[in-house]
Amino acid sequence: MDRETGVYQNLVKKESWRTVLTLAYQSLGVVYGDLSTSPLYVYKSTFAEDIKHSETNEEIFGALSFIFWTLTLVPLLKYVFIVLRADDNGEGGTFALYSLLCRHARVNSLPNGQLADEELSEYKKDVSSLGPKSSFGSKLKSTLESYRVLQRFLLVLTLIGTCMVIGDGVLTPALSVFSAVSGLELSTAKEHHKYVEVPVACIILIGLFALQHYGTHRKTQKGGWMSLGGILLCITGSEAMFADLGHFSQLSIKIAFTSLVYPSLILAYMGQAAYLSQHHVLDNDYRIGFYVSVPEKLRWPVLVIAILAAVVGSQAIITGTFSIIKQCSALGCFPRVKIVHTSSKIHGQIYIPEINWILMILCLAVTIGFRDTKRMGNASGLAVITVMLVTTCLMSLVIVLCWQKSVFFAICFVFFFGTIEALYFSASLIKFLEGAWVPIALAFIFLIVMCVWHYGTLKKYEFDLQNKVSINWLLSLGPSLGIVRVRGIGLIHTELVSGIPAIFSHFVTNLPAFHQVLVFLCIKSVPVPHVRPEERFLVGHIGPRQYRIYRCIVRYGYRDVHKDDMEFEKDLVCSIAEFIRSGSVGINGANEDPYKDDDKMTVVGTCSSHTEGIQMSEDDVIVNIDSPGTSELREIQSPTVIKPKKRVRFVVPESPKIDREAMKELQELMEAREAGIAYILGHSYVKAKQGSSALKKLVINYGYEFLRRNTRVPSYALSVPHASTLEVGMIYHV
Repeated sequence: MDRETGVYQNLVKKESWRTVLTLAYQSLGVVYGDLSTSPLYVYKSTFAEDIKHSETNEEIFGALSFIFWTLTLVPLLKYVFIVLRADDNGEGGTFALYSLLCRHARVNSLPNGQLADEELSEYKKDVSSLGPKSSFGSKLKSTLESYRVLQRFLLVLTLIGTCMVIGDGVLTPALSVFSAVSGLELSTAKEHHKYVEVPVACIILIGLFALQHYGTHRKTQKGGWMSLGGILLCITGSEAMFADLGHFSQLSIKIAFTSLVYPSLILAYMGQAAYLSQHHVLDNDYRIGFYVSVPEKLRWPVLVIAILAAVVGSQAIITGTFSIIKQCSALGCFPRVKIVHTSSKIHGQIYIPEINWILMILCLAVTIGFRDTKRMGNASGLAVITVMLVTTCLMSLVIVLCWQKSVFFAICFVFFFGTIEALYFSASLIKFLEGAWVPIALAFIFLIVMCVWHYGTLKKYEFDLQNKVSINWLLSLGPSLGIVRVRGIGLIHTELVSGIPAIFSHFVTNLPAFHQVLVFLCIKSVPVPHVRPEERFLVGHIGPRQYRIYRCIVRYGYRDVHKDDMEFEKDLVCSIAEFIRSGSVGINGANEDPYKDDDKMTVVGTCSSHTEGIQMSEDDVIVNIDSPGTSELREIQSPTVIKPKKRVRFVVPESPKIDREAMKELQELMEAREAGIAYILGHSYVKAKQGSSALKKLVINYGYEFLRRNTRVPSYALSVPHASTLEVGMIYHV
């Protein structure tokens, strides 16, 4: 069993109670790390300036009341009982909601979608009918599909939520660690703690990022409203329950929150309020905070525990940031970055070096620049509540389009939770000059990067689509393509899912020879979290069979792990061999065209997923060829050579029989694989065409080109041997 198959089986296996309880325990650190450290700074931020603690304790009890109802209504009622149900085949987060909407209404931003993608198991899971039952739902679906501006607005709304999550990845570690370290204020001399807190917090943050690769009461009036920005911090981390759903399960997260996290948080806030109400007159320098309520003898142990808890919670936020950036990149909304999988056993544990160091620099800048929890809290609060508002908006569409509920329920959901969140949003936004400008600035920068990259990628694909070569041109060349065909497999990478890319004509007219087997390879993402191994490949012929030209489309979900090159090459060749066999005997729909595609694509799985089909073995040892004998399986073997570089054998099932033409085609494929694989990569230089607006020239010629030059090459080209690579440049005028 390979890693991919094992990962998928782990995702779909039925959970036992032991597994659920284990996941619930593990979620305490990963999912609830940020939420559980909020008592460190909520009261301190609430009573920073806007309201003061009076002798009547009305402000303390009013703040406690707001905290209690906020924790009850938002994390418990909204997320645990409603939003968690809107999972995308077990995955959660902003892009999971967007993915659901893309599959129930044709609003997908990916240009290379196919009807065959809608036949994926996870694509149509939990869908009884693609059309909403209510008349309003049908009208809403039709409106979204008809107006491109609404589709773009939906994408931008999703990207805004995503950018705020990235901003939270900068602000939450700074706030959590600095709040934990602020306990030094009561444990060291007053004249020293100001010079200790910031350096200690920075050292902890540097260590945190360096280790990432290892895997109020209404009497208070206006001041009370402004202090809601501090109370808002009690629900930071609530979105993580939904975003990290893919690592756990609905039931485990619900058990952990309702049985342990929620009551513990309520008791923690009640305990702080009780202590502060009895000990609010100490001295002139008295300030409300978490460590004030900790007995003096226990402050150092509690300080250490708080720092460790802040580190764990911050690490979870950083990992979540990596995950959502990977999703954006997979769906063409973020420049290509290097993704390192830090665990071979735990699905989804990734590390992105470039993003990690950018987050660290920004986090240190926030810590050194602000130097207090008040402004950090204002910044973090605005990022958190913006993500929640985006989730509320997307959920209202999910209720109507995906759950097929009455529009009345969607309106009630938006009105009830939207009103609460809008109140907190306004209280956070009014602190714009006191720190809330930071998440807005960060989100604006990341949003510009995402939009420029997405726009440039879309225009590049449209150019490929409009300038693809006609199949008649290929047929006019004949089986030899008008040039010498030599042994080997030529992999031509393209973004097109149909037709022949224009760059292929450059190859044919400028190269003296070409490989005997040509494969147009398209590696694309689909709007589902995972694609089953048995549905990974779409394979078809381009032109007549004797041309030996194939199209192979490799489909990945936005949470899938891409295989390494050697394993991928084996799966690719094996999938083509299985396609040849299935085309001969008429199985898997090879002789029929269920997708009405011009290239007659057939769904083929990886080697491990079709154990009853063709299997392939490779070795570098010289072995004399004997007759197949009476074995139940017969082998197609290459002729004996003196010193072969690679020995390839296809093991074909004895039954059903395949025809002679298919046997010959398999023989040529095997010989080509033994000769080696050459990677033919097209380097495109995108330029705005003449007559374009100044804005388009700025975006394409400077913005997109800058991002393209300073980001990673496609993942399939990262470790391709240079001796087996042919690169051809081409200028695109879009």
